[in-house]
Amino acid sequence: MKITRIYTDADGETHFDELHVPLLDAGVIGYLSETVPARGVIFRENPADYFYDWHPAPNRQFIVMLDGEIEIEVSDGEARRFRGGDVLLVEDTHGRGHKTRNVGGMPRRSIFILLEEKGESG
Repeated sequence: MKITRIYTDADGETHFDELHVPLLDAGVIGYLSETVPARGVIFRENPADYFYDWHPAPNRQFIVMLDGEIEIEVSDGEARRFRGGDVLLVEDTHGRGHKTRNVGGMPRRSIFILLEEKGESG
């Protein structure tokens, strides 16, 4: 399964990266990844005109897009669009961060899955 990652480099600039999460054959129930420990879940809805200027992520988290469409711009200037079904791993918790805006004139619904910070143990 492909996941888009947003991360901060040593200079505090943000970038996109692509991760591949391996899925293992679990028989009749399909294919599953390994378990990822999580700290909490947040359900979110944003209005159609939502725009959030430069900001770092408040937590290391997965964002699962349910519907709507957003554009995220990272500080290296690259912008990408994401819509329902896309999954992001947001790890730019310091530095300049990223910009997020709704596109397409629709509200956005998403789920944020808060992860342990790197180095935390359960």
